[in-house]
Amino acid sequence: MAFPVKSEWTSVAVPGGAFFDAYLARPPAGSGPGLVLFQEIFGVNEHIRALAEQYALDGFVVLAPDVFWRQQRRVELGYEGEQRQRGIELAGGLKGPEVGLDMVAAVTSLRARPEISNGKVGAIGYCMGGRLAFLAAATAGVDAAVAYYGGGIHDQLDKAASIQCPVQFHYAERDDHIPPAAVDKVRTAMHGKSAEVHLYPGAMHGFNCWARGSYHAPSAALAHGRSLQFLSANLF
Repeated sequence: MAFPVKSEWTSVAVPGGAFFDAYLARPPAGSGPGLVLFQEIFGVNEHIRALAEQYALDGFVVLAPDVFWRQQRRVELGYEGEQRQRGIELAGGLKGPEVGLDMVAAVTSLRARPEISNGKVGAIGYCMGGRLAFLAAATAGVDAAVAYYGGGIHDQLDKAASIQCPVQFHYAERDDHIPPAAVDKVRTAMHGKSAEVHLYPGAMHGFNCWARGSYHAPSAALAHGRSLQFLSANLF
């Protein structure tokens, strides 16, 4: 039996005539709500493409944009040593206004696709992408957002006031990059909004990625289930 998810690289136009690549995964039914999947600092690598296909199997039309395209197209990096350092450099080279334009372009492009069954588009992201999913909730008009261990969200909480859609956050208890005080800041800033904040005991940063030493299967499974329940309630 052939794999039921159809996937391919596609192009997304940005103002000025430029374009960036994005990995598109369609669900077995061929249509469904949209989900923009924001990468980690390691690019739209094998893990991110597998996540796109995983959420496509769950019924979503998934688009994973190539966030680093202005510096280097289709980056695929590993998690240690020089490749990790390269990811840090690329993330440091991102410019906020350009990322904002690309984010809106990705959401707009996905929402306009004929496979989108009801006009709804959500955002989900991991690490750097978690922060981008949070910003998409504030600035790109998505209908729901899920942020996994989004580094730096606690430094951009001035954007929380602009968020009108439901947002779900996933944090690791033993995250060296995001201390408990940062998670508390997120809880405080999102108080009164439609928001969930989940903390995973014993888990470390990157717990969802099966290719990393910090992978924690129980937390990844629980978080995925919570994400699906949340996205199903808000996008289907």
